[in-house]
Amino acid sequence: MSYIDGYLIAVPTANEQKYIDYAQSSDSIFIEMGATRVVQCWGDDVPEGSTTDMRKAVQATADESIVFAWVEWPDKDTREAAMATMMSDTFEDDRLNTQKNPMPFDGSRLIYGGFKRIVEL
Repeated sequence: MSYIDGYLIAVPTANEQKYIDYAQSSDSIFIEMGATRVVQCWGDDVPEGSTTDMRKAVQATADESIVFAWVEWPDKDTREAAMATMMSDTFEDDRLNTQKNPMPFDGSRLIYGGFKRIVEL
């Protein structure tokens, strides 16, 4: 059964093209590591809630937009192997080197999680 990594990110609205360029570069690593699909979505209709919402979840400011993204893996084992490789001390790839490919957002406010599928229509 496939496995999903989900991400929610606050990105300065002025950095939309920088984010697209960054994602196109860095996301290809996931595919090379076995992911079947990577989807990046720029917020278009992200309403503010009275109790909680996506903007509050990542502490987005008025000049930031929300990115909702996910990586689909064929299974959790493939994802775990890929993450172990990418997080290892020996893994070097300029696409993930923040000195050579800086993130156009505050990575400390990125939230993510791994999810197993329970319903698919």
